[in-house]
Amino acid sequence: MKVMVVDERKELIREPYVVRLGGWTLERYLREAPEHARWEFAYGEVVVYSPASAEHQDRVRFLLRLLDGYCEVRRWGKVLMGPAAVQLSPEVVREPDVFVLAPEDAGRARGTPLQVRPVLVVEVASAPTRNIDLREKVLDYAQAGIPEYWVVDADRSEVTVHRLRAGGYEVTVLTGGRLASDAVPGFWLEVGWLFQQPMPSVGDCLARVLSAEAGRP
Repeated sequence: MKVMVVDERKELIREPYVVRLGGWTLERYLREAPEHARWEFAYGEVVVYSPASAEHQDRVRFLLRLLDGYCEVRRWGKVLMGPAAVQLSPEVVREPDVFVLAPEDAGRARGTPLQVRPVLVVEVASAPTRNIDLREKVLDYAQAGIPEYWVVDADRSEVTVHRLRAGGYEVTVLTGGRLASDAVPGFWLEVGWLFQQPMPSVGDCLARVLSAEAGRP
């Protein structure tokens, strides 16, 4: 299925957008959602996102390469990126920007939607998606038992970290310093790396991560 978002003059909208289409079923979503675009299914609606900006792609690529490089060296788990669909429940399919599977689940990451639970999910937020990332997806990921969920917000230069505890997520907002993952053993990053222009060298950052223990200065 192809969707074009136009204004009242029937001209293609260039600004970032989110469109919700009601009256869908999971079966229709799986049958008609395009593989090359970011579409999600939640509670009878399809959520259609505008094409990602270059800045968004830069951050996603940086996080993907850093996490993937770390997990490859440590031989731990598997790192994937959207638009890979992850089914969180019979009513919800999300397409995280970047996510990590534990070693015992990596071999089950087959087909679509994936029927595995990530241990870490990272979403790169923008103005149109901020409410979805910080409200709707928080509930979805918590209910699915995702141990750790990060929202990287470049407009605010902050990372909102959600760590699953009894009763829901414990939330921490970071604007700098070191962010160490509880879900991916030994992995950490400097929050400032995510907001540098241009983005720092992944190789240099990975070397620092691998040479130091998480939580130490």
